[in-house]
Amino acid sequence: MSEPASFTSSIAARYALAVFEIAQEADQVADLEKNIDVLSEVLDTSEDFNAMLKSPLLSRGAQGQAIAAVASKLRLSEDLSNTLALMASKRRLFVVPALIGQLRALIAEQKGEETADVTSAKALTKTQTDKLTAAIKAQIGKDVKINAAVDKDLIGGLIVKVGSKMIDTSIRSKLNALQNVMKEVG
Repeated sequence: MSEPASFTSSIAARYALAVFEIAQEADQVADLEKNIDVLSEVLDTSEDFNAMLKSPLLSRGAQGQAIAAVASKLRLSEDLSNTLALMASKRRLFVVPALIGQLRALIAEQKGEETADVTSAKALTKTQTDKLTAAIKAQIGKDVKINAAVDKDLIGGLIVKVGSKMIDTSIRSKLNALQNVMKEVG
């Protein structure tokens, strides 16, 4: 792991553990999970929100006001809103994507779930997601939560990551393997 990624992960882990423990003590983990889903959706769909999180040009105060407005608009819990405000005051909002990942991992661990990161060439339908969830559950013997992403460069197929295991059935991967074989031949 590179040093910046390790640094980001370390910061996110501390904030995530604090927020998770507070939610756990208040018996509000389910609410926290809903808040994380809402925040994640905004992160995935809003370029402006992403730019605000990473901008070195915005002052701490401006970032604090912006994140407070977003938290209010999204109706995030007081604990998560306060944590985001603290992160803004410390200029740590750039770790919000990692924070979401860490929180999801903590919640999944508490529920006894495994998280599967699935990347496909196009968005999976509900039926496809349900079948994939059932297939992965049959393989690992645990409940599975799918984190779906779309990468049009895959052309077709899927990349599934569960824990340290990865299955790559994408056409891009098969074409790359074929290209390597062709290089070896001639």
